[in-house]
Amino acid sequence: MDLLDNLALGFSTALLIQNVVYCFVGVLLGTAVGVLPGIGPTATVAMLLPITFNFEPVTALIMLAGIYYGAQYGGSTTAILINLPGESSAAVTALDGHEMARRGRAGAALAAAAVGSFIAGTVATVVLAVAAPPLARVALQFGPAEYFSLVFLGLIVSISLARGSALKALAMIALGVLLGTVGQDIYTGTPRFTLDQRELFGGIDFVSVAVGMFGVAEILRNLENEHARTAVAGRVRNLWPTREDRRRIIGPILRGTGLGAALGVLPGGGHVLASFTSYAVEKRVSKRREEFGHGAIEGVAGPESANNAAAQTSFIPLLTLGLPAHPVMALMVGAFIVHGITPGPNVITDEPALFWGLIASMWIGNVLLVLLNLPLIGIWVRMLRIPYQVLFPMIILFAAIGTYSLGFNAFDVYAIVFFGLLGYVLIKCGCEPAPLLLGFVLGPLTEENLRRALIISRGDATVFLTRPISAVLLVLAVAALIIAALPAIRRRREVVFTEED
Repeated sequence: MDLLDNLALGFSTALLIQNVVYCFVGVLLGTAVGVLPGIGPTATVAMLLPITFNFEPVTALIMLAGIYYGAQYGGSTTAILINLPGESSAAVTALDGHEMARRGRAGAALAAAAVGSFIAGTVATVVLAVAAPPLARVALQFGPAEYFSLVFLGLIVSISLARGSALKALAMIALGVLLGTVGQDIYTGTPRFTLDQRELFGGIDFVSVAVGMFGVAEILRNLENEHARTAVAGRVRNLWPTREDRRRIIGPILRGTGLGAALGVLPGGGHVLASFTSYAVEKRVSKRREEFGHGAIEGVAGPESANNAAAQTSFIPLLTLGLPAHPVMALMVGAFIVHGITPGPNVITDEPALFWGLIASMWIGNVLLVLLNLPLIGIWVRMLRIPYQVLFPMIILFAAIGTYSLGFNAFDVYAIVFFGLLGYVLIKCGCEPAPLLLGFVLGPLTEENLRRALIISRGDATVFLTRPISAVLLVLAVAALIIAALPAIRRRREVVFTEED
């Protein structure tokens, strides 16, 4: 009964006019950035974060969440029609989706992606609604030692799932943690690494780091490697699968939903891992293996279901533990903080309307996405004809104005430039900025709980091993590090992320 009462509260919040409008705006923007290669939900959420400062907290979070899961929908459109994934998790969809489009079956591929995404998103939202409250109750039993071990485990797992070199991912997390320590000491107030700059006494601004690393740096990279964006698909017809298609996609959708719901909670690229794992599973269990890579509809329905389910369940660690599963969730942590809310297990009791309103908005968003994606295919394809040289100055201007408006401090705009150039250099060196942002967000939380646990234990470091939950989490962290270092696992990671690129 409690669940039904909570969902009723959630829908009464999510169905308020302003929340429905901003949910629509979020999924519309998300679909657009999913369609346009090179922008992505991370950069978009980072650049729109400043303008949500004047929104009600629940309205802001509903819109930002809509951008994220909307991008998972939109990324499949260009992957199918022009073989150019708009979102990293849609890369595997292009393998069979574009082959179907070339054979005149673009409509069936798009419908399979949309239906799979809708079913997976709906089921995963149910999983979120059912799993989050008990997890939040468990998290309330955590002390500083358990939180430190949990955050440490999250950082280690994010290294294991990061693309490219695990050593570079470790270096990026370390750099992020160091940047997170800039400012005044949390207990003594002593300035650290401030270079005598008054603006740094309060720490480096989260929005400046996010916009620079994921907005400006991505724009610089895309200007260097401009893609040809010529739509090759003609008018899309038959936007509904045949009876045979429907029979073939039921299994992949259900398996993809299960995989995505489970893998979405993992730190790092859980949604990317889910889509590639789903494709591998479908290829293995299919009786038509020879069709994969040549237009198998299972190769579209499974991965699309997996990445959309993962997009929904990635909110579980954020809402229950206050831990981001990937960069977009790290930005959502920033959105909570900007609005004066501490993300974690207390949100469900302190802000029930926000917690359940956000979950209910995901059902509404999924319905809006189905209505947006299929009827407006022509509009999304025409968007690809906008020259990137026209888009990028508008994007940077919008980001700079939004960041400046937060504190009316020009230093924040200079910080965008600095972190944009730093991000570009790191990308050129083969280092992904995503682990850096996770380290930047989780670093202060790690330090705070480490020092608090040591203060409570009077400096006894064995407290992390004598408390059972903390010890188990640390053992899992060590195991994750060892597994990531195994040659077979390392080779598999390289294969997956090479295919994605």
